Amino acid sequence: MKTLSGNAVGIGLRQPHYRTLLNERDAGADDAPAFLEVHSENFFADGGAALRILQQAREQYPISLHGVGLSLGSADANQDEAAQRHLNKLKRLVEFVEPTLVSEHLCWGSINGQHLNDLLPIPYSEEALDLISARVERVQDTLKRPILVENISAYLAYRSSTMSETAFMAELSRRTGCGILFDVNNLYVNAVNFGFDPLPLIDELPADAVGEIHLAGHLNTDECLIDDHGSRVILAVWELYRHTLATIGPKPTLIEWDTDVPDLAVLLDEAQIARSHLNDFRSEAVDA
Repeated sequence: MKTLSGNAVGIGLRQPHYRTLLNERDAGADDAPAFLEVHSENFFADGGAALRILQQAREQYPISLHGVGLSLGSADANQDEAAQRHLNKLKRLVEFVEPTLVSEHLCWGSINGQHLNDLLPIPYSEEALDLISARVERVQDTLKRPILVENISAYLAYRSSTMSETAFMAELSRRTGCGILFDVNNLYVNAVNFGFDPLPLIDELPADAVGEIHLAGHLNTDECLIDDHGSRVILAVWELYRHTLATIGPKPTLIEWDTDVPDLAVLLDEAQIARSHLNDFRSEAVDA
């Protein structure tokens, strides 16, 4: 299993770029991504073209498996059997890919035997912390490795929350040994939608626990910001990224782009911008 340096910048592996990335470009080129991230659930099937592509990708690049379906925050006990089936499929994929990183979202998405097509927020409370800690421990025991848990964008908040999202994640990491996947754009979206200052939340992150950073674009509507991963990272998010690097140090960073996927050159350009910011902070650390 390959490890990633703090200045590694990756991109999501998306179907329009399969041929160019895997057959036409040199994985060792200066502008090549340092790693590729895929959504785990897209590769759960036995065999087939998708799994062959993933096998080719893992031969050329470190792979990050990013899940969207474990529903770590679901309080529905009836989902346990379905959750275990999902987890068993993830375990099989992890054993096949031997990924550098495995991550999942801090959310819920299933109830009464139905799985919803969304990543829904949880209350940041002691009760939720107990439940999710047990879920994370089960996942890590099954996979025999720590995972990263990601903060999500949200469009509602719970009155029952007793702590901030980042304080919740810090305590979750302390209890379970899991890492944190910190999505800078998600924090920015939430800060604008709910009207809070994001900087104090970044200061609550335990630097050693953060194993990856996500960056993405979002949609600005009349009602709110929507985390759609369909455009370039805006300046305000880049600035928040720089504050994050100054606070916790350089971390492997991924450019997410899932809707209106552009030419590969655009993704590589975004990755280069992230790389330049990371290099600034690596240079400062050396100078110090």
